Amino acid sequence: MTENTVQIRRALISVSDKTGLIELATALVEAGVELVSTGSTAKQIAAAGLSVKEVSEVTGFPESLDGRVKTLHPKIHGGILADVRLEKHRSELEQLDIQPFQLVVVNLYPFVETVASGAQGEDVIEQIDIGGPAMVRAAAKNHANVVIVVEPDDYSTLIETLNSGGTTFKQRRHFAGKAFAHTASYDTAVANWFQAEYGQGAQPERLNIALTREQELRYGENSHQAAALYKQSPSSGIAAAKQHSGKQMSYNNYVDADAALRAAHDFKSPAVAIIKHANPCGVATAEDIGTAYALAHETDPVSAFGGVIATNREVSEQMAIAVAEVFTEVIIAPGYSAKALEVLEKKKNLRILELAAPYARPETELRQISGGMLVQDSDGFDFFSSEGWQLVSGEAADEKTMKDLEFAWIACRAVKSNAILLASNQAAVGIGMGQVNRLDSCHLAVTRAGDRVVGSVAASDAFFPFSDGLEVLIEAGVRAVVQPGGSMRDQEVIDAATKAGVTMYFTGERHFFH
Repeated sequence: MTENTVQIRRALISVSDKTGLIELATALVEAGVELVSTGSTAKQIAAAGLSVKEVSEVTGFPESLDGRVKTLHPKIHGGILADVRLEKHRSELEQLDIQPFQLVVVNLYPFVETVASGAQGEDVIEQIDIGGPAMVRAAAKNHANVVIVVEPDDYSTLIETLNSGGTTFKQRRHFAGKAFAHTASYDTAVANWFQAEYGQGAQPERLNIALTREQELRYGENSHQAAALYKQSPSSGIAAAKQHSGKQMSYNNYVDADAALRAAHDFKSPAVAIIKHANPCGVATAEDIGTAYALAHETDPVSAFGGVIATNREVSEQMAIAVAEVFTEVIIAPGYSAKALEVLEKKKNLRILELAAPYARPETELRQISGGMLVQDSDGFDFFSSEGWQLVSGEAADEKTMKDLEFAWIACRAVKSNAILLASNQAAVGIGMGQVNRLDSCHLAVTRAGDRVVGSVAASDAFFPFSDGLEVLIEAGVRAVVQPGGSMRDQEVIDAATKAGVTMYFTGERHFFH
């Protein structure tokens, strides 16, 4: 395809998002471009004192059926799809009295936003655009002759072309690619909604994923790997967080910050999680966020150096002062007091992130494997309550001990399997994670806890296959244990706990995190 420039003489504009509309329309009119528009778009352009022709004037047919039918007409689509490089097409246009378009500006009904608002049924269905995607796809297909623009952010680039003699083929091809991605994302949102609302079975027959690149990252896990951040629409969580200051977020920063959010927001009371390499090196809850941070930091002060911090409450000045004393890569929270932000912003390299919306765990989790994806329901809060726990050895825990056991059981979910978490006063004191056998995780947790292991409680994310791991904990001074149970050797493990007089509960459900 040769490089050819197309001068814009006639434009079709139909936008749901009116951002920048008048600025664009003004620039087009000043450049001598004839504007054709629909419904509310035409009314807004006319109200600004600009010359615009309504689609019904072009088609000779009124907008009908509550606006469902307006642009689906040969005089519109013929003008978009005609390849005016061909004599045959030019002749047909003349015979049919159709004027070609060189520019189509369309964005679609707010389907995604409507779903996000909580609307249901017919209110959602009414926001499924029909004519819009047809125009977008037609213009994108015919990008040799027509430029299609679907995002207000691209209006400034479009305006620049008016003063440079027209759009180049390279520009039109670029916009066409964005347009097809735009309609694909839109159709994905519609399909996913239908599957969620009316589909059968826990998992849909087809899984459609639509993401938009938010930014290119310096590199991935390592410097030789290219990487970028992509966002869902609407987006929340770490992907949509506002960065107040600090260096650009890296791939590893995002991974660790998301893990920290997951850990901190598992708790209802004020909680802080400190993450290193996607594993907690500190987790704690308390009556206030400053105390929770202090307890979390005490879990493993050595590993906390260079860590990532997440809270489930606004960061206080007290906490900010303590954080500022330790080298930290990232801190992410629902908010910051003015004084806290003032303190933290003095640390020029500290990445300070604030959630744009209340944190919500995704309902499904995806993991890429070679040739496909694994999809599962998110490990929710169904198994956090101690109400269904079974006491299998020792005396029933008192209120304080039970609170520590519940804390440990919740916190160990954020630890990579095999996971052993020791806790005291609703704060982790020793964590064993990611080992290939549970015995090693027990040794690691005890070693990291040091003297604090005495009188602590322990949580294991899965059953003890043998009594040896439990015996390591008991010999070190652990006084109560919570674990799923379910091993062929459960009785051997129960006997070891009973012999030592240690309280042990079975939850009946594990919390693996690979």
